[in-house]
Amino acid sequence: MEIQEIKNYTEINERADTVLVLGYFDGLHLGHKALFEKAKEIAARDSLKVVVLTFPESPRLAFVRFNPELLLHLTYPQKRYAKFAEYGVDKLYLLNFTSHFSQLSAEDFIEQYIAAFHAKAVVIGFDYKFGHDRADGNFLKQHFNGKVVTVEEVQKNQEKVSSTRIRNLLTSGAVSEANDLLGYTFSTRGLVVHGDARGRTIGFPTANLAPLDRTFLPSDGVYVSDVLINGKTYRSMTSIGKNMTFGGTELRLEAHIFDFEEDIYGEVLEIIWLEKIREMVKFDGAEALVAQLHSDKEKALSWKKNSQEL
Repeated sequence: MEIQEIKNYTEINERADTVLVLGYFDGLHLGHKALFEKAKEIAARDSLKVVVLTFPESPRLAFVRFNPELLLHLTYPQKRYAKFAEYGVDKLYLLNFTSHFSQLSAEDFIEQYIAAFHAKAVVIGFDYKFGHDRADGNFLKQHFNGKVVTVEEVQKNQEKVSSTRIRNLLTSGAVSEANDLLGYTFSTRGLVVHGDARGRTIGFPTANLAPLDRTFLPSDGVYVSDVLINGKTYRSMTSIGKNMTFGGTELRLEAHIFDFEEDIYGEVLEIIWLEKIREMVKFDGAEALVAQLHSDKEKALSWKKNSQEL
């Protein structure tokens, strides 16, 4: 898949006919995947190229008072791009959502951007809006001389699959449910750095991680996880939160990796979040903490998807 960053429609350089997918795809969850499945179907039938126009950051940054959370994503850029490719996208166009772009009318967007893509078909979600006048799919069908396919709402457990729903699940620690809506496992990348080295003294050494990406983190707690190290996956249990038992005041992300004893400072690890085991608890001392960690370890090692034990 080819990726091109553009400043405006004049930099779009498509010559072949395309099926164009429009939207802001943070996370590329099951609802988004449905759009790409439809686009691939159209492309295969009509010999078209699948292209996407999207934004690297949230369009909300152009409209609302800044909050650091607006810069957070469900997945880091490289993983998002890999998902686009996996879902059949031939070329991905990235356009910054600026004040200037936000003032573009829906009609001008069709005449400038969609025309530049040589689009024979456009695929959008049921709630897609565009232009400063917030036009919808019906407007697009009336003003675009091509096929417009609107993909209906995708539901899971009688509720819409959405990025907001997934974020809410993550902030409550329900990573397994979030994974079900994403259609793949939620993960966090981090650089292994030196910590207090207290884990070694109690028989549970940990890799202390400094998060690398502007991605959401799950709520504080202890989780079953897999850790990806240099292309190899290891089962682990990962904690996120303050080490309250020892008077910790800073947020820590630590992974105890089973059957692994190498020094990996400076390595980039990927934590794959599978299931929450428990909340963070302040124990009376190291002995009580170690007893709990052994219980956590047993649960983490025996965990399987859809297990009811946790």
